[in-house]
Amino acid sequence: MDATAYAEHVTILQEELVCALGCTEPIAVAYAAALARAALGALPRHIDVSCSGNIIKNVKSVTVPNSGGMRGIEAAAILGVLGGDETRALEVLEAITDEHRAVTPELVSQGYCSVELAEGVSNLYVRIVATRDGHTAIACIEERHTNVVELTLDGKDVAVGEVRALKTREGEAVQDPRARLTLTSIWEFAHTFALDDLDELIMRQIETNKAISDEGLRGDWGANIGRTLLKSRSNDITCKARATAAAGSDARMSGCSMPVVICCGSGNQGITCSMPVLEYAHELWSTREELVRAVVLSDLTAVHVKYYIGELSAFCGAVSASCGAGAGICLLRGGSFDQFEATVVNTLVNVGGIVCDGAKPSCAAKISAAVDAAILGCDMALAGNNFLPGEGLVGDTPEESIRAMGYVGRVGMQPTDVEILNIMIGKTNVS
Repeated sequence: MDATAYAEHVTILQEELVCALGCTEPIAVAYAAALARAALGALPRHIDVSCSGNIIKNVKSVTVPNSGGMRGIEAAAILGVLGGDETRALEVLEAITDEHRAVTPELVSQGYCSVELAEGVSNLYVRIVATRDGHTAIACIEERHTNVVELTLDGKDVAVGEVRALKTREGEAVQDPRARLTLTSIWEFAHTFALDDLDELIMRQIETNKAISDEGLRGDWGANIGRTLLKSRSNDITCKARATAAAGSDARMSGCSMPVVICCGSGNQGITCSMPVLEYAHELWSTREELVRAVVLSDLTAVHVKYYIGELSAFCGAVSASCGAGAGICLLRGGSFDQFEATVVNTLVNVGGIVCDGAKPSCAAKISAAVDAAILGCDMALAGNNFLPGEGLVGDTPEESIRAMGYVGRVGMQPTDVEILNIMIGKTNVS
């Protein structure tokens, strides 16, 4: 692998594997609100929030982290304004206090925050307009959870600390290096990267996500999917792999204030990419280096599959993350490159199409199902029993299969996404 490609693979992981406190969609709302307040230089008299449908869908049913159990865009935005630390990005609500939590419901009931659906925008879009004494500050995030595309005070660009709007000049095309990932490059990189370049980053992902997984198994969170799985088959490695991933989501979706290292913009996906691989590493007595290389393979495979689907859609992100987990498990079990490719395809065409109906406790069950499919996909690959080209969406090559499923998620499921949102907000009556 040449130096440029190597550096791009490292950079992608550094950009993807960042800490977040709670579900990343309400956090993106809180982050934009905190930036708008900082740009205004004072507490706003009123804030207006404009969000894409996918943001509304993913914030509606999930507990806002560090909120004391509150849900909804208004709560996330107001907490971001009142006590959000804009310098912490996706950990913006880390410093929320009891006072902030006490005031927020009052402000929600008083109409302090107005929310509207933004149409004709990216699937991930949050725009906050904060006003006070004739001044207006605007913060807008688009396409990625920390990608600030607008940050102004009274119509003029401003910087908040080191954050300023990242705008592409007219006519300038910037290609995402994720577009250059391939299964071949990911496999080669996972086998050849210098351990010192990524060991600390990957071990932080493993240790941080294991902590919230352990909490999910200890406590009473959501529907307790992880604990339920372990009660039935505690000595089964496939069950443990599913349970540890699901448990992290149990806690996270129900407001646990512990941080998560995300992947593909999602804490659930960061957990799914790492916890099943960790369980198999324990089962197989793998070395630390083998574990780190397997998680790198998992993370990059998930990023590659997710790239063709898009940041937010009606396609459940646990599927792409489970493709990564299956890939990492395949590596630990001694799989070849062809078996790695087959694992990804077998997983994708099995559970591809699980719908995303927002962030909420049932995400843990979807993670469990997707990881189960990944383990089956790996078992199939190692046994030489694979889904073949021409069967449904299986293409002539694994890359064609990935692109085909991505197209279904990005384009084919757009109408599904609209109908899911309409049902969730009560616009469509299904009775």
